[in-house]
Amino acid sequence: MIKYSRTTPEAEQQSRILALQQRLEKNDVDGVLILQKVDMFYYSGTAQQGWLYIPVQGEPVLMIFKDFHRAREESGLQQVVCLVSPKEIPQTIAQFGCSIPKNLGLELDVLSVNQYILFQKIFSGSNMIDISLQIRLQRAVKSDYEIDLMRKSSHMADKVAAKVPDLIKEGMTEIEFAGLVEAYARSLGHQGLVRMRMWDNDLFYGHIMAGPGAAVPSCFASPTGGRGVNPSIAQGPGFDLIKRNEPILVDYIFVLDGYISDHTRIFSLGSLPDDLLKAHDAMLEIQDMVKQNAIPGSITGDLYEMMISMAEAKGYKDYFMGAGERRIRFTGHGLGLELDEFPFIAQGQKLALEKGMIIALEPKVVLPGKGVVGIENSLLVTQNSLESLTTFSDEIAIL
Repeated sequence: MIKYSRTTPEAEQQSRILALQQRLEKNDVDGVLILQKVDMFYYSGTAQQGWLYIPVQGEPVLMIFKDFHRAREESGLQQVVCLVSPKEIPQTIAQFGCSIPKNLGLELDVLSVNQYILFQKIFSGSNMIDISLQIRLQRAVKSDYEIDLMRKSSHMADKVAAKVPDLIKEGMTEIEFAGLVEAYARSLGHQGLVRMRMWDNDLFYGHIMAGPGAAVPSCFASPTGGRGVNPSIAQGPGFDLIKRNEPILVDYIFVLDGYISDHTRIFSLGSLPDDLLKAHDAMLEIQDMVKQNAIPGSITGDLYEMMISMAEAKGYKDYFMGAGERRIRFTGHGLGLELDEFPFIAQGQKLALEKGMIIALEPKVVLPGKGVVGIENSLLVTQNSLESLTTFSDEIAIL
């Protein structure tokens, strides 16, 4: 049988399960049923289709519909069984010594109503408890193993940025340029899929957009939108031509072995107008200000207000993180197996930063008719500061 070289170490899996069980005990939850693929991978080491039951005490039971043999090879868990129907879950966990939970935890932030109703029937004697917040809070703080993977992913993001000057040419379309960047990223091991937890949000690699097209708003939860290739996508690169003396936004995500690095750099074929250069410098100043103030214990909502205040003081009130009335209300977000993890540097957030969290900080200015400038780096919360995992120069690259 194949033994996959990038399986999660068993000690890492056991540490994650124990930490979740401690959270279950504190919240009076007898067990949790994991259904979502990312959470399944986080706790079991496999994303094969099935169900993972983690009791408040004792060993978890991994029940696989497809593919059982892959799941056995990929997961370090000891109790792995083949199961054809979720209706058999109660009797299956009972066979492994797990009693039917009085309070059953479910990922209600991502579970469909149909699935919820199904498991209400299957566990008719159990109270359904939303455990998603506890899962997301646990996943927000990365282990040394995860941090190492995200350092490697960030290194690859830097390599992609360094390749841009070799790939970009005046007169090519955004989508042609994007294809070249994506092909290079794939050659470095990019997994090709960017996972998000937010309902009904899709992203393919990221946003590459040039000039005024980068400032076109879209439905996507981002300060940048883009025309896209058609209205069914309505975001990202399209068929606009790359021209001289316009900002070229390369806001691309690298995903290596499941873990994400988010990275934005601005390029230009020839010099940019002074107002765009000035706006970019202002975003770098905002980033530096956050680096000086973001330490363990810092409140995420306070950091957001500091960034908003500084942007307004520099004259970008109507253009910071979007233009007009539909500016987004966050300036950074957590990273990990998903693009939109805790914590969020956002309006009204009360979550405090903790050592080991990784955030993508993205101060940007969106100027309709001109384009987008700004920066985004993946930053690790250390004991005394924010450490940038992405190190490619923050300055606009004039080519």
